Amino acid sequence: MMDSTRLAELRELEAVLGVGFPNLCLLNQSLTHTSFVGEKDESRLQSNERLEYLGDAVLGLAVSHYLFERHPDLSEGQLTKIKAAAVSEAALCKLAENLKLGQYILLGRGEEMTGGRRRPSILSDTLEAVVAAIYLECGFDVAQSFLRRLFAEMVEDIRHQRQGQDFKSLLQEKVQERTSRAPEYEVIQEIGPDHDKRFVVEARMDKDILGTGFGTSKKEAEQAAAAQALERMGEWANGRMGEWANGRIGEWANGRMGEWANERMGEWANERMGEWANGI
Repeated sequence: MMDSTRLAELRELEAVLGVGFPNLCLLNQSLTHTSFVGEKDESRLQSNERLEYLGDAVLGLAVSHYLFERHPDLSEGQLTKIKAAAVSEAALCKLAENLKLGQYILLGRGEEMTGGRRRPSILSDTLEAVVAAIYLECGFDVAQSFLRRLFAEMVEDIRHQRQGQDFKSLLQEKVQERTSRAPEYEVIQEIGPDHDKRFVVEARMDKDILGTGFGTSKKEAEQAAAAQALERMGEWANGRMGEWANGRIGEWANGRMGEWANERMGEWANERMGEWANGI
């Protein structure tokens, strides 16, 4: 039997996870490290090791399904690489930290004293066990919904990086071939209600607008602005980035980028952004 303090902790975790458990025993087991079991004289007490095994499989299926459904344009190899990064120990540890999962784990005294609550292997394994508990108690649909909420932003970030679509880093790299400074990003407009907001962001160097983009998050809008800058500067999308990198960016360094930004970007902003904003 669990005491009232432990029950309160598990109810608190239920709220954090956004999942209601018909029975809290399995959730408690998913948080029970083998070091805790080893110090207790209770034959019925089980660690979370078997749940880790099942949770790893559920996690892999849910992330694979999300990627397959969300990105029909990606090849099997690209999907595999993104999935591998998303379910790695480092990624799972970060997600577990976001949930503050460490504070709910039952640890033996030795693990407690050596910082087990912050150890990446323990945090990642525990998250897998919690996923298994959700699956067994609530079914795959609930587990999948939980994992989509948990993983969506991270998976998309990984996708951009794996596909070489981290446009902000690429833009900064190219600009810094000519100057030690980096582009800055400014939100110039927020459109829509809080639950469905769109952001418009400009990539700038001083007063010069390098690119403008929009998205459902600031990160997405910043990436779009950087992509726009790269495309317009050197027709990056058509594979002619080399032309820009081989010296055309020097025009910006010599102070003539403002002319391009004021004339060419004005045309895009007045026509393309107006069309987008009117369709919201």
